[in-house]
Amino acid sequence: MALERISQIATEFGEKANIALSQPETYTQLGMIILIYALSFVIASRIRKYAPALNARGVDPAAHPIKRFISKLGNLIFPVLAIFLLRISVEISEVALDQGWLVQTALTIAILLLFNSIINDFIGHKVVARLFRWLGMPLLFLHMLDLLGGLVEILESISVNIGNIELSAYGIVRVAIFGSFLFWLGRISSKTGREIISKQENLDIRTREVASKLFEFAIFFFIFLLLLQVMGINLTALAVFGGAIGVGIGFGLQAIASNFISGIIILLDRSVSIGDYVELDDGRTGVVRELNMRSTTLETYDGKVIVVPNEKFIVEPFTNWTHKDKSQRYRVDFSVAYHSDIRKLVEIIREVVASHPQVFSGEDVPIEELPDCEIDSFGDSGINMFVEFWMEGIDDGKNRVGGDLLLMILEALQQHGYEIPFPQREVRVLNKEGKI
Repeated sequence: MALERISQIATEFGEKANIALSQPETYTQLGMIILIYALSFVIASRIRKYAPALNARGVDPAAHPIKRFISKLGNLIFPVLAIFLLRISVEISEVALDQGWLVQTALTIAILLLFNSIINDFIGHKVVARLFRWLGMPLLFLHMLDLLGGLVEILESISVNIGNIELSAYGIVRVAIFGSFLFWLGRISSKTGREIISKQENLDIRTREVASKLFEFAIFFFIFLLLLQVMGINLTALAVFGGAIGVGIGFGLQAIASNFISGIIILLDRSVSIGDYVELDDGRTGVVRELNMRSTTLETYDGKVIVVPNEKFIVEPFTNWTHKDKSQRYRVDFSVAYHSDIRKLVEIIREVVASHPQVFSGEDVPIEELPDCEIDSFGDSGINMFVEFWMEGIDDGKNRVGGDLLLMILEALQQHGYEIPFPQREVRVLNKEGKI
């Protein structure tokens, strides 16, 4: 029976094909289709020739995101023109030839090819591209054939009631498809927007950080509202409900809101930025690696990560070592014996410290930033001395200089015969009468 049915369908299709091929209207429609594609190709080529910005071949991958986006739009000129002219030809053929099935078929195929081109050019994530290709294209094809409505009715008929809530297969599928699409679109929009903002050289880095965070928040808030609409939730009722419970949850979210507002204040007042070396009030230190709307991430020189709530930078004191100037002054302490030639030693230590490549020295350096060796105090066993110097950055981690200078000072003292004094104690032995 199955073979007979297949044979019958094949026979009917062959008869209809013979009838269609014997009609001159069919060849007229075929000529219209060929002419439309040729005309669209010529016009698209001319547009890309006189508008180089629409040519994706000559665009550097590292170019501005808007420039790359516009260049990709050039690839859509040809299919869009073809679809526009085919849509007009469908109306013309139905009026002039009393049929337009071939042009309508060509229009459906052109729309599917345009959708596939958009996926190839604008969707870089492989999983998302496959989802659009294997799910979006069949849905579009059913819509073009006016079969999507029947599928929707079938899915709506499959439902289950949970109390006063009715869940249908169509509702679940709709939320899953549109929810995935909206969050993907929000992610791409956020990434593109942050990339565009980061390339605005006329804005300082802190302003770009604020704009990026606010843009990201606005995008996902808008996506969330759209998703609520897709789910069929009345936003007016949601606003009333939110106002009713806002006071209740406000106390629970007080810390989160405080950190959020503090994050905006930090970015606006420019007290902390990426790359700053910060010392907290409790003594913890680290380099600022990330600024979020809720917290700030510090990385210590021993590889640890400290997540600090933004509120701490507002209500508690902290030290920003590299806020305006990354140049820092440090000192190294050492001691020498009392019989040392201190005047000569001072010059030796200055030259030794100045020879370090990371220490500021030279004729172009201000005198107050040159290495300076002085007497600190007179100790019990020797003369306590120190040397001050300026350098770029923090004396720690990969940029550690103090340890190198101690070794260089030790070698210089040994080379020139200077002694580092040991602790000395004078012991007196008294007799019974208390005399020596």
